[in-house]
Amino acid sequence: MRFRNVLAAMALLTAPLAAQAQPFQGLYVGAGAGYNLPENIGVASDGQIMPHGGFAGLGSVGYGLGNGFRFELEGNYREAPLQATNQSFTDTGHIHTYGVMANVLFDMDVGLPWLYPYIGGGVGYAWTNFSQQRTDTPAAFPLLNGNFNQTQGGFAFQAIGGLAFPIPRVPGLSLTAEYRFFGVPGSETFNGNQVAFTGTPGFGGGPVTVPASVKLRGQYNHSFLLGVRYAFNVAPPAPPAAAVQAVPAQSPARSYLVFFDWDKSTLTDRARQIIKDAADNSTKVQYTRIEVNGYTDTSGTQQYNQGLSVRRAQAVQAELVRDGVPQNAITIQGFGDTHLLVPTGPGVREPQNRRVEIIIR
Repeated sequence: MRFRNVLAAMALLTAPLAAQAQPFQGLYVGAGAGYNLPENIGVASDGQIMPHGGFAGLGSVGYGLGNGFRFELEGNYREAPLQATNQSFTDTGHIHTYGVMANVLFDMDVGLPWLYPYIGGGVGYAWTNFSQQRTDTPAAFPLLNGNFNQTQGGFAFQAIGGLAFPIPRVPGLSLTAEYRFFGVPGSETFNGNQVAFTGTPGFGGGPVTVPASVKLRGQYNHSFLLGVRYAFNVAPPAPPAAAVQAVPAQSPARSYLVFFDWDKSTLTDRARQIIKDAADNSTKVQYTRIEVNGYTDTSGTQQYNQGLSVRRAQAVQAELVRDGVPQNAITIQGFGDTHLLVPTGPGVREPQNRRVEIIIR
């Protein structure tokens, strides 16, 4: 029930954001650390255990498909100290949880080049080390002790929501902020021992060590993490502006125009056919590079148009790669609302200016 509620809340929060998938493709690695806030844990024979918050950390390796989806393997660690005192006993110890998870995530493009939200979930296996020492101090009896220190394992799941902040000066590097709901829903039984008394202490009775067990009825954690992610297949920075200005004066061997709908970077069926023609033709001629240059019309702000032109160029680049063009042969550049094909004033939605130009050199 907890897992369904978390997924429903995340879906409602992110539904308005899923306008476009971030064109992220290739291998990446990530790491994060932060604070783990565990929920109270039901105990079969003892009511509840109330753990405190502690450290959480993880590392991951994954692969982006270029359409927003990512798949990754993750190793994680969480701790929850035990510390409770009342008039009759003191509890000390830790709950350490180690997990291996397989995750599916989806990155979203919300039109901001510095922000990419993402959601996801995962399943896997977690090992729980339960370490507890209970010291009872009744006034009429000597000291009584109970000790547990054992590791058990079981199925685990998690729901993930996060924000990625790309670092412009380091292509492929992003800072991340995440929330993760992590659960081990099954019951786990931990065996230990405790000191009990036979008879009356001081009158023939004495301490006896007897087996004991604690059954935890599921663990649920709220983790808040800051981290980094590095993707190995992100295009390098665009060439200097002076070199870009010289492009129109050169005579391209082949040139193709791909047009877009207003405020969109998604490809139409006609656009995909033009890109395939360009990819097929690149195998029939000699070339040193393939330039992919993105443009917009004059509607929207200059900053927004610059980001939109880059996203359009990235979409065409990804389609060229899918059609067999080596990615290292392609360079991309966004020109925003400059170099208009049809000169207009500001704020004009001119279809001929919403384009990407493919140049085979």
